[in-house]
Amino acid sequence: MDALLSALADPARWRLVSLLAERPRPVGVLARLAEARQPQTTKHLQALERAGVVTSQRTGQRRIYALRSGPLRDLAAELSRLADTADQAGGPGETYDRYALGVHAERLAAGESGWADGRSFRFLRSLPGRPDEVWRHLVEAPLLARWWTPDDLRVSELVLEARPGGRIVQEYRDAEDTDGSDPVAGRAEGTVEEVRPGERLAYRLSPLLPDGGTAFTAHVELGLRSTGTDTSAGSGTELDVHWRIADSTVDSADFIAGIEIGFGQSLDKLAATLAADAQADTHGTATHIDTDADRGTDTDPRTTK
Repeated sequence: MDALLSALADPARWRLVSLLAERPRPVGVLARLAEARQPQTTKHLQALERAGVVTSQRTGQRRIYALRSGPLRDLAAELSRLADTADQAGGPGETYDRYALGVHAERLAAGESGWADGRSFRFLRSLPGRPDEVWRHLVEAPLLARWWTPDDLRVSELVLEARPGGRIVQEYRDAEDTDGSDPVAGRAEGTVEEVRPGERLAYRLSPLLPDGGTAFTAHVELGLRSTGTDTSAGSGTELDVHWRIADSTVDSADFIAGIEIGFGQSLDKLAATLAADAQADTHGTATHIDTDADRGTDTDPRTTK
C-alpha cells in the first residue's frame, strides 16, 4: 500500500493512471497525451508497474500499458474504511466537531470578565455499586486517576486531600504521551470545601491558563444516593453533580466549552470502571489498571486515604 500511495502521489503518474483507465495505450501515445517526453513517461510507467498498478506487454515494436484495477479497488476500500472510522456516530471525530462548535460560540460570548459567571451544568449518572464504593472512586487517588479525565487524556499528577480545606491538584496529558515529551494538556488547582463520606463532596477547582493565571473557578457539588439496600442484588448509586461557574475571564471560553463533553466522558469512564470492578468481583478476579497514581509518579502520597 505504501508503494502504491507513493507512486500515485506524483501528478504526472496520476495523469497516466487516468489515461490508462480509459483504455490500454502504448508509451508513445501516453507521452503525447500527457504532453511529456517519452523517456520520462517510460520512467513513470515503470514506477507504476513496480507498484503493481499497471502491467505491460510488448506487441511488435510497441510496449502497451494497461491499468490493473485491483490495487485501486483495495486502496479505495482502505480509504473508505478510514473515512467510516472517522465518521462513526459518537466517535472522536464527532466529539471534536461538537467541541469546535462550542468553542466558537463561547468565544463569541466571552466579551468581558465575568461573562460566564452563574452558568451551571448538571450531570446525572446511575452507577453500579453502593455509595461507599462509589465514594472511594471520588476521593482515593489511584481510583480517581482511572476516570477523572476525558477519553483522550490521562492523569499525570493528582492530589486530592479529602477533608475541608484539603488541596486539589489535577494535571493531565494526552493519553498517548506516555513519556511526557509533549506539553502538559491542562492543569487545575482547587480546595475541598465539604466532605460527608458516602453522601456529599464539594470543592472548588480552577483550570490554569498557560501563563499560570486562573481561567475560572468551578464550584462543584457531588451528591450520592443509594438506589437499593446493602443486601439487594440491584444495589446502586445515583450520582448528581452540579457545576457552577464564577470568576470567569475572557480567556476561559475554550475551557468552558469543554465542560459538558469532557466531564460527561469522565463520568462515563467512572461508570465503566465500576461496572468492570463489579464484574470482576462477581467472578472472583481482581481488576487493576496501572496509572501514574499507582506508580507514585507526580502524585502526592497523602492522596491515598
